[in-house]
Amino acid sequence: MNCTKCKTKAVIDLPRHNAAFCQPCFTTYVHDQTAYAIKHARMFGPDDRILVAVSGGKDSLALWDILLKLGYKADALYVDLGIPGYSAKSREKVERFAEAIARPKGATLHTHTVQEEEGAGIKELSNLVHRPTCATCGTIKRYQFNKTAVDQDYDVMATGHNLDDEAARLLGNVLHWQEEYLDKQSPTLPASVEGFAKKVKPLYRLSERELAAYAVLNKIDYIVEECPMAKGSKMLLYKEALNRLETDSPGTKHRFYFGFLDKQERGATAPQSMADKDRASLHPCAACGQPTTGETCSYCKMMARASAAKS
Repeated sequence: MNCTKCKTKAVIDLPRHNAAFCQPCFTTYVHDQTAYAIKHARMFGPDDRILVAVSGGKDSLALWDILLKLGYKADALYVDLGIPGYSAKSREKVERFAEAIARPKGATLHTHTVQEEEGAGIKELSNLVHRPTCATCGTIKRYQFNKTAVDQDYDVMATGHNLDDEAARLLGNVLHWQEEYLDKQSPTLPASVEGFAKKVKPLYRLSERELAAYAVLNKIDYIVEECPMAKGSKMLLYKEALNRLETDSPGTKHRFYFGFLDKQERGATAPQSMADKDRASLHPCAACGQPTTGETCSYCKMMARASAAKS
């Protein structure tokens, strides 16, 4: 099997593109796909300050690596959830990457420790508020990523969601006809109101397998294990179903998700129309000031419940 571009020996085949690449050409392919995504979805420009949400996994560390290599001003935020036997490992991966790759390029790593800032680890917090661990985790991460981006004047917040993530999320939203979530499922969400950071997903054109290969070939050390709290997640089930379809019909995920985006761009559910809806329905949280539809945002409600449960 030879590289589609330079005809030397290939190291990876991409059935959905009917292509194969050697290591240098594959790295170029990944960078080109990311650069195209950024330009096509109007995510950010060369002078914008970017905050990357990193977890220690392949996708987020690959994203940070790619953005730095493309010449962007990209710092990162890691949220330490305090998961026994997992968070310490993931934090170590992030800090090693920051020390070896990011800091020499002038990038900064911010760290938020849930045990210190929220007063308990993620498992204890979820027990205190009687919510699933993943839901508690999501609330904290969304809040802290947005807060850091806004408080420290970043122009945009970037996450490592890939094609597999977005296709699986789309499948779940369609199966349950969650129209509100479908409306907001876009690679770019504008900063619709003051207090919200613009959010982007520069890796939406790349599959999980492609990003794993990029991390290995570019010697990015990442945590391989799935988060132990994600066991039984519906998202993993949706990914498994899509992987089976992809094996029999390469390009299924691409056609499914990009077909949706094409219809979204031409319809009334485009992100800008959602921004108009946000401006009509959102106002500052009475406790923290971040935008919310209720009197108090979900994060502040959750922390109030946790505080009451402790006393």
